[in-house]
Amino acid sequence: MKTFTVTHTIQAPPENVFDILADHANYKLFPGISDSKLLTPGKRERNGIGAVRQVDVGLAKFVEVITRYKRPTRLDYRIVRSFPPVEHEGGSIKLEAVAGGTLVTWTSTIRLRLPLVGGLLTPLLTAQLSKGFLHTLKAVEKRIAKS
Repeated sequence: MKTFTVTHTIQAPPENVFDILADHANYKLFPGISDSKLLTPGKRERNGIGAVRQVDVGLAKFVEVITRYKRPTRLDYRIVRSFPPVEHEGGSIKLEAVAGGTLVTWTSTIRLRLPLVGGLLTPLLTAQLSKGFLHTLKAVEKRIAKS
């Protein structure tokens, strides 16, 4: 298992940032994401605890369940199905109001489950996911700036 963290400050209040990051059905608007959909709404909030979303990134597909939803400070999820297959301890997006906006800290712990090569390829996967998370946060920032 490998844990990685991406941080980025967005010049907007946490509520605005959270609402975009929690809107799973619109992840397909972010660079590199070919499709996204909300498969099952959450128990109380549409994108809240229990929500199931699918995010497609090129040939990779991830089905995730929201495990914590605390607007506007935290959103946790766990990948339950994927291609390629991964073991995922969980991901967490934490938002903190700071001078000039919102500090977003996105952490995930994951391992590629492929016989023989999974351990060798996990660092490559986490490097790609780190880049993807940062691109997503920058896209959120641009989207907020346009509105």
